Amino acid sequence: QLQLVESGGGLARPGGSLTLSCAASRFAFSNYLMSWYRQAPGKERELVAVITGAGGATDYADSVVGRFTISRDNAKNALYLRMNSLKPEDTATYYCAKNRRFDKYYYSFRLDEYPDWGQGTQVTVSS
Repeated sequence: QLQLVESGGGLARPGGSLTLSCAASRFAFSNYLMSWYRQAPGKERELVAVITGAGGATDYADSVVGRFTISRDNAKNALYLRMNSLKPEDTATYYCAKNRRFDKYYYSFRLDEYPDWGQGTQVTVSS
């Protein structure tokens, strides 16, 4: 059974920064498109950022472009999300997720293509 374990969430002030990490195991990490998505109470899930398995391509939701950076270290089976200039509306539980397709060059920005995700890490942005 694959594992995705997020960490790094917490409380941040508006304008502050946080870096989320996701430790992946029990699957061929470098061959999968990975993503971060978030869900706030009472709201639908939102795909935040994606990165191809080879790491050569990334994409972001309009709400975070220019503020968030997704990256990965395939040697460590790790996924990251650096969040800068945080806003109260970034408050949510953040999840890392593995795409369903085995292809290190595959790209997609569809939330319905991620059948596997971790337990999530809470990010709260408040003064």
